[in-house]
Amino acid sequence: MKIWLQPHRQCMIITLRKHKNRLTMRKILSILSLALVLGMTTGCKEEKKSNIIITEKPKPVTPKKPQKIGDYEQSLKVEWRGIKYTVEMKLTACDSLPMVKDGANLYFDNVIVLRIVRQDGVEFYSHKFTKRNFDQYLPDNYRKNGALLGIVYVKSDSQFLYFTASVGSPDKSSYDYIPLVLKVHRLGSHCYEEPSLLYRVITQ
Repeated sequence: MKIWLQPHRQCMIITLRKHKNRLTMRKILSILSLALVLGMTTGCKEEKKSNIIITEKPKPVTPKKPQKIGDYEQSLKVEWRGIKYTVEMKLTACDSLPMVKDGANLYFDNVIVLRIVRQDGVEFYSHKFTKRNFDQYLPDNYRKNGALLGIVYVKSDSQFLYFTASVGSPDKSSYDYIPLVLKVHRLGSHCYEEPSLLYRVITQ
């Protein structure tokens, strides 16, 4: 069954349909615009996030304090030319000498006091030694970063008491050192002597 509408009613229906279509299009455009804006905002936010670099705050480096090799004393009884003597050696770290370096560690260099005392208590010999006393026998790297490590009694003859002085790495775990000969004369003077290559000990 067909229903015929009057002309003015047909116009109203057509107008309403056009109005609805316009509203629908406006809604669609509004939704698309909103989606586009949200998409751009999200994209910007994500782009900003990608430029953020998170780093840890560097920890302050505390410089290491200079170390001591270790102060110590040694005493030994010897008989020389028919007379008994006491040989005393005292090693002490000295903060007035230039520091020596082993790797990243700094060390105090040492001074050594060598005393030789007769049995009656009279001092026969006394001298304070530093690494400088042996400079002429030391390579440049030992003069710069070697420490005076010790002086040890070895033997005697009719003219001299013989000692070995060592200059080398201040690291206690190292065997890198040069032994040098120190001789004390019967008249109370001293002199130095470079050992033969057979007795030189250098660990590289």
